[in-house]
Amino acid sequence: MRKLLTGGLLSLALGLASGASSTAIAVELVGRAVLPADTFAPGPTSGQLITGETNGRTVPFVDQQPVQGFSGVLPGPRRGTFLVMSDNGFGAKANSPDYLLRFYAVQPDFLTRFGGSGEVFPVNRETGRPLTDFSAESFLQLNDSANQAGFELVAAQSVYPGTSIPVDSSIQSGRLLTGGDFDLESFRKVSDGTYWFGEEFGPFLLHVSADGQLIEPPFSLPNFLGLGDPPLPLVQSPDNPFLGDTVPNLPGSRGFEGTALNASGTKLYAMLEGPLVPDTNRNRLLINEFDLATKSYTGRVFYYRMENTVESGQAIGDLTAINDREFLVIERDSRQGDPNNPAVTDPAQFKRIYKLDITKLDSQGFVEKQLLVDLLNIEDPFGLGGNGTTDGTFTFPFVTIEDVLPINSTTLLVINDNNYPFSTGRTPGEPDNNEFILVRLDQPLKLARPLR
Repeated sequence: MRKLLTGGLLSLALGLASGASSTAIAVELVGRAVLPADTFAPGPTSGQLITGETNGRTVPFVDQQPVQGFSGVLPGPRRGTFLVMSDNGFGAKANSPDYLLRFYAVQPDFLTRFGGSGEVFPVNRETGRPLTDFSAESFLQLNDSANQAGFELVAAQSVYPGTSIPVDSSIQSGRLLTGGDFDLESFRKVSDGTYWFGEEFGPFLLHVSADGQLIEPPFSLPNFLGLGDPPLPLVQSPDNPFLGDTVPNLPGSRGFEGTALNASGTKLYAMLEGPLVPDTNRNRLLINEFDLATKSYTGRVFYYRMENTVESGQAIGDLTAINDREFLVIERDSRQGDPNNPAVTDPAQFKRIYKLDITKLDSQGFVEKQLLVDLLNIEDPFGLGGNGTTDGTFTFPFVTIEDVLPINSTTLLVINDNNYPFSTGRTPGEPDNNEFILVRLDQPLKLARPLR
């Protein structure tokens, strides 16, 4: 294993990223590290329900779980380390009941930031100590051993839904949560050491202990705007386990894509990925405020205006707090591939990071938004981008980009969700790696607490 970037070396790299003065000169790529697509951790056999094109990968993954699909990122146990959360697995409830819900501790090595990309290594989840592989020390496995979910989990069944394949005994005995139960898309750690997750099947907010146990029933989202005729009391997707005979008022896979924790640590802001079915404003996304002290929604709803409608493939990828009123949001289209690569027939056209301010509203009640980063147009002065850079410009052309974290006032960490083994945004026909990039902004953020 190569020596990891720690302490003073990381400070040097981020010092170069943030610049000597308070005014940055350009949006630049200043660090890049790559975790190979074919990275696995121990666990029960997964991918048994995958069908269709797998880009040359053989399924199932026997006695393994892919380390992939990163949909959330948090600071890790020590300087230079991060926690990265996998989503529900293979993209759907039906094909992911054998995929375990976890988050992993990693350390990107940006030592080779001049002239090439670095690597990403596993570390111990509690101490940050470097590990040789993604062993059980590197991840936290979620479970419902306290029977809080309120519906029949995959773990309570004898076979995976719709199959004759027996549910793995470790899933059953530990009541381990899987991608057939919840679709995790964001997570935050609060002051008591517990975690809150935003998920899409409900959509729900989930409260999980420091050791991975679901400790309260899922929190449903009320239909505060009263949309619908008649309006349903809750916002529910087709995958909601409590739906019954009710017609869902939220499309599938449009639940809580981003969940931000304000700088004061008092409130969560849960952002839907798509508009409600009865909402005539098809590019309006709702951000709902949740009070952590009372563990209830406050009823405050903020409007975010996407640049295009959801029907055109527009969506958001993450929501992250800068301070108590300003947030970062990733907005993207549903295309993938570098526009500079002639082998790509339908390249990405829109991958951006905006800053929004919930205290500044327009005449229609939408929050103010300001473009910070065009992820398809990043200067690469140090030649870090490999085949992602053409004529000095780096692109991040992945179909789903779902992780952004401010490192300091002028540096962002951005990570793609590689949807293993399906997404091919970097090289046609090859599953995407998990790419970690550092981007230097052309203007400083009013960051409440710099990470590093």
